[in-house]
Amino acid sequence: MVREPLDNSAPAGPPVVAAEGEVNGIWVVRAQGDLDCDSIDPLFIALWQAVAGHEVVVLDASAVTFADSSFLSLLIDVHRRTELRVAAPQAVVTRLLRTAGVDRVIRSYPTLDAALGEPPAVS
Repeated sequence: MVREPLDNSAPAGPPVVAAEGEVNGIWVVRAQGDLDCDSIDPLFIALWQAVAGHEVVVLDASAVTFADSSFLSLLIDVHRRTELRVAAPQAVVTRLLRTAGVDRVIRSYPTLDAALGEPPAVS
């Protein structure tokens, strides 16, 4: 009897980074879905590329449905290198930031427009 190998791979879902681009000199990265140690790499790459060339980076988190410590660690690292703004975070992201105590350091905005509307902080 011949057995077919098991396919343990997860079904391909939508990409973690839904879109990215510049709006009035501010780089915006839109993330979506579940962000954990198994899925964070595309967001990691997108944010690190953004940090290299922009003083302000906005993460549109409106479509993030789950986030773990790898996501939190990435946000903290990006925040250390640029002005990171988190736009329209769902409850899961807000709760993660608040629980870790970084909600006082990493600024969140209710909408993407609000995050884009504030001038960059003066260093």
